[in-house]
Amino acid sequence: MSPVCPSTAPADEELARGLVAGDDDCLAATYHRWSALVQALARRSLGDAGEAEDVTQQVFLGVWRGRHGYRCERGALGAWIVGIARRRIADALSARTRRADLVTSAGTALALTDHSRRTNPEAVLDRALIRAELARLPGPQRQVLHLSFYEDLTQTQIAERTGLPLGTVKSHTRRGLRRLRSRLEEEFRPGSSLASDHYT
Repeated sequence: MSPVCPSTAPADEELARGLVAGDDDCLAATYHRWSALVQALARRSLGDAGEAEDVTQQVFLGVWRGRHGYRCERGALGAWIVGIARRRIADALSARTRRADLVTSAGTALALTDHSRRTNPEAVLDRALIRAELARLPGPQRQVLHLSFYEDLTQTQIAERTGLPLGTVKSHTRRGLRRLRSRLEEEFRPGSSLASDHYT
């Protein structure tokens, strides 16, 4: 018979047994007991309340999906959950770095417009080229990047402005920047004739 968590706060060992057995009540009790700690760790590392909430949800989804891999002899349930949290936080920081690299790459290409205005008589064509590439993105990606680059809004502010979930804004940003960077790298590659072909 699967152990069932009592209505009173169970001991960690009892909670772990119920969780491994697939008891939903034990998952809820586990979340109640450790979610504040997980979220505090995530917020301290990430510095963003929205990201911390996302990571906390991912951690407890990972707890549920990976519950059969928990072994009490290897450590306490709380320590196991904190270990999952640290991995998810590291993943979030890595993803942030990748997004920052994409933003930098695309921003550098966009900045070519200002530099070209001083050194290149074809600056107007460069500017038109960049706007044309932005216009080719799917609507949601175009909107998010426009708000980011031209109105200098943060992802949280974009979510508030558009009513989109923060995770969706991040997804649109990531996908849009990948497509934009790929196109701009192709256009601005030394010796490339794509830009001139675009306007002849």
